[in-house]
Amino acid sequence: MGDMIWLVPLIPMLSSILLMLGSGSLPRVIIGLLGVCSVGAAAVLTLLVGLDFLANPQPFQMTLWTWMQVGNFSPGIAFYFDGLTLVMMSVITGVGFLIHLFSTEFMEEDVSYARYFAYLNMFVAAMLVLVMADNLLLLYLGWEGVGVCSYLLVGFWYQNSANGQAARKAFVVTRIGDTAMALGLLLLFTQLGTLDIQAMMGVANEQWQVGDTLPLIACLLLLGGAVGKSAQLPLHTWLPDAMAGPTPVSALIHAATMVTAGVYLIARTNGLFLLAPTAMMIVALIGLATSLMAAFTALMQSDIKRILAYSTISQIGYMFLALGVGAWTAGIFHLMTHAFFKALLFLGSGAIIHYLHHEHDIFKMGGLRSKMPVTFWSFMIGSAALAALPMTSGFFSKDQILLQAYLQPDAGPWLWLGGLLGALLTAIYSFRLVFVVFFGEAKTQPDGDTGWRMALPLVVLCGLAMVGGYFIIPVAEVFPVASGEHPANWVEYVSISVPLMGLLLSYLIFHSGQLNVDKLVNSSLGQWLRRFWHSGWGIDWLYDRIFVRPYYRLSGIMVNEPIDAIYGLIVAINQTFNHWLAESQTGRMRWYIASMVFGLILVLTLALQISAEAL
Repeated sequence: MGDMIWLVPLIPMLSSILLMLGSGSLPRVIIGLLGVCSVGAAAVLTLLVGLDFLANPQPFQMTLWTWMQVGNFSPGIAFYFDGLTLVMMSVITGVGFLIHLFSTEFMEEDVSYARYFAYLNMFVAAMLVLVMADNLLLLYLGWEGVGVCSYLLVGFWYQNSANGQAARKAFVVTRIGDTAMALGLLLLFTQLGTLDIQAMMGVANEQWQVGDTLPLIACLLLLGGAVGKSAQLPLHTWLPDAMAGPTPVSALIHAATMVTAGVYLIARTNGLFLLAPTAMMIVALIGLATSLMAAFTALMQSDIKRILAYSTISQIGYMFLALGVGAWTAGIFHLMTHAFFKALLFLGSGAIIHYLHHEHDIFKMGGLRSKMPVTFWSFMIGSAALAALPMTSGFFSKDQILLQAYLQPDAGPWLWLGGLLGALLTAIYSFRLVFVVFFGEAKTQPDGDTGWRMALPLVVLCGLAMVGGYFIIPVAEVFPVASGEHPANWVEYVSISVPLMGLLLSYLIFHSGQLNVDKLVNSSLGQWLRRFWHSGWGIDWLYDRIFVRPYYRLSGIMVNEPIDAIYGLIVAINQTFNHWLAESQTGRMRWYIASMVFGLILVLTLALQISAEAL
């Protein structure tokens, strides 16, 4: 089945093209079938290829054609398939199919139904190219492709100017990271002579030693790209605003797939990062700092989607922490389990927003436990997995990360303690959301509960969020063998008990009210911290004053710069000639004949004069 792998990204791309070309004439049923079945077909092909691979787990490469030939540089349109590729493709197509099915009901009344599925299919195709590419240039093509699709989908409802602004912000901020990544690719090619990932890592290990400067610079540049795409400090500010797009878009792009592209990039180039221990420590510190910053911020939010957005930033931080401490398998495992429970939570929030008159404020909800039972259990299971409660999928992956962090030789206990604080905060804000939305007094009545096209994806994702931790991902040959050490039993007991403590605190504060924190919250320090955390630690405010406002001021100054006067003169001259020509078109035959005769006489006179001079 390996020779069919090229069809996996092709089918969604063809569907996207058909939807774009036929959007004005296709009935909605056909649009929905094209959008959903194309990703479903890609998922089935991925399953068949995956079963074939698991029967004989040997990585393989397929070159379709040579992309370009410039001297010794000849990158191909080529795919590389191993256990890591299989995990990523399964998440993209499997979770993607469920989100597409959910979208058929969620977006059913939207006037741009075809455009929505065209963008969504295009995104899936670009993301598949990104994870299947066997060279960094083709990976970069998919990388930029998902950036464009993210821009289109975040600003999907472009009639609202705020949505367009959020889309532009996402595009510009991620471009900063993409520029760093492009510089990294140039450095790797000039130093190693290739961008083929497997060959490049082999040459790097031959030419460079652990701790050399060049691999450190290359890894930091790649990290810049990963930080931008995966919304990590300091380039994370685009993701909360990107919630302006339709909620299924948030589930697919900003929870399950695109924001994990940076994690995938670092994992795929693990051979380079192992040559730069300093870069790996920076990855771990960025991940931990981002995780804590986003967790504190999520605790203060009232918009249901922004809570989940900051939760995503925090969980991607855990994945960066895993990669930074060398827990490669645990990081990818958490990527997979996070896709299950975060897609579940985003789709559940979409159902609430859809049936609650587009309400986003959790404090205007309440009492939905009995009125929306499918959504309630979706949130309960998703929040339990997000909080890493025992026996959920999130527990298995997050526990591995924390234990591996503790074993880190240099700063292990501190990284572990920071991860524990993040786990405590995650449990608190996760169940704060559950208790406020689904318990207590109902403040808004829903129009109903989910139809089957919404309910089925929720039920399937509930199952995956519960049992996904028991999956064994086939990445043993991709990453170095992890240390066989195991920390003391008390370390694991603490790691298990902290999320349970967070659940208890959330229950006592937000449900039973037995733990009253009003005095602390209403104190001057409490009010200041609340505002500070709610604002995302003031980072948007800082960027606005350092970059955005000076840029607008400079633009205002440069509006009347001298060079514009030259171009303005050229425009004015052309407009004048255009006016004269327009005035000459009177529609009178005698004027036209006279003009032609005058022109003929002028041409003959010039010709005779030139002939006389020549003689």
